[in-house]
Amino acid sequence: MNEKIAAYDVKMTKTINNLDGELATIRAGRANPHVLDKIAVDYYGSPTPIQQVANVSVPEARMIQIQPWEKSMLKAIEKAILTSDIGINPTNDGTSIRLVFPELTEDRRKELAKDVKKKGEEAKVAVRNIRRDGNVAFKKLKGTEISEDEIKNLEDELQKITDKYIAQVDKMVEAKSKEIMTV
Repeated sequence: MNEKIAAYDVKMTKTINNLDGELATIRAGRANPHVLDKIAVDYYGSPTPIQQVANVSVPEARMIQIQPWEKSMLKAIEKAILTSDIGINPTNDGTSIRLVFPELTEDRRKELAKDVKKKGEEAKVAVRNIRRDGNVAFKKLKGTEISEDEIKNLEDELQKITDKYIAQVDKMVEAKSKEIMTV
């Protein structure tokens, strides 16, 4: 692969990885510890991810159990979960916190599927913007030691890479939507 194209390929890969991370945080009826990834707890004055202050496990299909390494962290973890947007009330039993995920309603499933599609569209727009930036950069090469045919080949190669990543986004969105809609 041409080194001029490789930089844009790396940017598109980062976009795909970002989408993958966002899709992992969307809950699909089953307990998934990744819903806690974006939640930070106040740990001695600094925001710290829950996974760094507690043991997070999934003892049942619809439950996440959070066992802090320090008992004093229970209240802070509970507060962080309550102020987050995951929409689940934590149950504190004095030694651990349990998050019980209710069965998703049909309307909620459709809402989540729309959200997944929206995130997919945002990722596609990001990939297309990277392609546009690449094409603009290639057009600026006109008049240098690179011929117009080479510029055209670079643009064609960039378009092929763009198509590959757009297809990958579509597959990811379809898989996550199917996971959400499965009862």
